[in-house]
This record gives sequence, C-alpha cells and structure tokens, in this order.
Amino acid sequence: MAEVTRIARKMVCDYGMSERLGPYALGQTHGPIFLGRDIAREKDYSEETAHLVDEEVKHIVDECYVRAKKVIHDNLDKLKILANVLSEKEVLDGEEVKRLLGL
Repeated sequence: MAEVTRIARKMVCDYGMSERLGPYALGQTHGPIFLGRDIAREKDYSEETAHLVDEEVKHIVDECYVRAKKVIHDNLDKLKILANVLSEKEVLDGEEVKRLLGL
C-alpha cells in the first residue's frame, strides 16, 4: 500500500488532482533522488492544509480500492476462465484472451 499512498499523495500535491484543494501544487520539491528515495519536499503550507491533504489522499486510496474490488467482483467469471486456461497453457496472446472473453 505504500506505493498507492505515494502515488495518491503526488496526485494531490504535485498534480493538483484534488477537488477540495484545487489545481495547485503543494510543497516545493528540490534535490536529487538519492538511493531510491523521493525528492525532498519542503512543506510550504499550513497544518490545516496538511490535514486536508491527508484526507484527500485517504479518500483517493479508499475510493480506488472500492472501485478495484467492484471491477474484480463484476468480472470474476472472466478471471476464472483466464486462470483455468493459464494453468494449463501458461501463456496467452491478446487474440486468445479476446476470444476466451468474447471480445
């Protein structure tokens, strides 16, 4: 989940993808990436805004989780078909997948 949270935070803080906070970049970034760490972020906003950022990140993660579960649930029959064929064949190309799923 750490990667999901990181992406959601970038959506809110870097790309302005929050309806509540608007299309603004929050936090100045600077410095090179070192040993796989993210670029350092300087907090240039209030504690209240930080709380809103946290709420928005949580909202995005929770909403996407629910959506992903629904997609899986709604397509479980197709996933089972693919799993059964893949357990026998191991590799399918795009055309085989489309044929199996009736696409």
